[in-house]
Amino acid sequence: MKALKGTRRRGFVLTPVGLKRLQDAILAVEMAENNGIRLTLDELGDRMNVSSKTLSRLWSLDTGVDQKTLKLCFSTFNLELRNEDYAILSEPNNTETSDALSLNLDTEEVNSSESLSVDSFVNEQPDQLENLWSYPDGPVPLDSPFYIERPPIEELVYHEVHQPGCVIRIRSPKQMGKTSLVLRLLAFAQKQGYSTVNLNCYQIDSDCLTDLNKLLRNFCWQIATELGIDPNLNDIWDEEVGCKLSCSLYLQSYLLKQIQSPVVLVLNEVDRFFEYPHIASEFFALLRSWCESARQNINWQKLKLVVVYSTEDYATLDINRSPFNIGLPIRLSEFTQQQVEYLAQRHGLDWSSGKESAQLMSLVGGHPALIRIALYYICSGVITLEDLMQEVLDNGGIYRYILWRQWAKLQETPSLAKIYEKVVTTQESISLDPIEAYKLESMGLICFEGDRILPRCQLYRAYFAKQLSAIV
Repeated sequence: MKALKGTRRRGFVLTPVGLKRLQDAILAVEMAENNGIRLTLDELGDRMNVSSKTLSRLWSLDTGVDQKTLKLCFSTFNLELRNEDYAILSEPNNTETSDALSLNLDTEEVNSSESLSVDSFVNEQPDQLENLWSYPDGPVPLDSPFYIERPPIEELVYHEVHQPGCVIRIRSPKQMGKTSLVLRLLAFAQKQGYSTVNLNCYQIDSDCLTDLNKLLRNFCWQIATELGIDPNLNDIWDEEVGCKLSCSLYLQSYLLKQIQSPVVLVLNEVDRFFEYPHIASEFFALLRSWCESARQNINWQKLKLVVVYSTEDYATLDINRSPFNIGLPIRLSEFTQQQVEYLAQRHGLDWSSGKESAQLMSLVGGHPALIRIALYYICSGVITLEDLMQEVLDNGGIYRYILWRQWAKLQETPSLAKIYEKVVTTQESISLDPIEAYKLESMGLICFEGDRILPRCQLYRAYFAKQLSAIV
């Protein structure tokens, strides 16, 4: 097909499906030829015979490359390019060209545009429609185009999980993306052939949190079940030697001995233990002992521990018995303005001027969940950014349900509400009891700026100042 006047050769973009296939193939090469060490863009470019700048465009999912480049990148890793691996950028003012385009890879010329439009994404990827327009509540699915990496976090955790007996500590307030990161870490580990166990501490019965023996038996039962092994607790557990030693021997000599592959054990929401200081002290000391045993015991080296929590350990824990001061610490930050603009592009919005992103961030900062909710409503055509800003300031607008939930939590603890009232109504720095500060931070209501304690964002300051002034 002859080139149409005014078109360019850079018009193919990877879909999330294509990006995943290509990155999986790259990962396999890194494991086989590079001891699992990630290849840099320059190293990948040398292999593919393309520039690192071209690769950056390819990874972006919104800037087109030509057909030859796309084929070359896939063939370098022995992959055949499929229809579901790519989409074609559309140019709104060139309908003749758009109509002439075909998904056939023999197409010589395609259009380019500054960003991938929502219509183009939907037309080329109907199976992505549900993912594209689902309300952003909960973790970002693995195949979603809306997951935004926050370098170097992903690379750090992928590298660390290769280390024998490693510990990774992921800490951030709620709705910052901890679970989304954990999903990707678990997927990465499974691709390495590791076994994975993902436990949520809020699924543990309350009576287990007042009885260490019950807790550890419950803990071992869940791990064995997740690994597909008969728990066989009654035959192996020996309470005469104590529940902590029984638990350690059970994991080391029964579970880990049977598993040939490393085991990635994720403990989500360990904050729950902090409300039970005695149990927390004993349980975390046990975790610490396993980490130390991994330095000399081959079976313990198979265990890779990932601890996920929203606050620091405000229970009174001996620093020498706590797992919260060892291993790789990961703290998820808010989105930068550039990342907000990039996410807007993935929603089909052109916020490249920086005006719109700055306007939204003046209200909610770079809070991932609040940013994504705003983009969802704007792209759905429910509201404009200008109207959104006004409604939010008037009555909470699209965030009213989130604000109501936070408000309900505050009302459950009047003393905490009174403290937060001081935070949102005081412009100067104030001092808070560390435990109360950590509780407010775990709810995502405050942030620390040096020694200063501030409301998490202007939305929270405006809304809660109004609500709290009426009752405090």
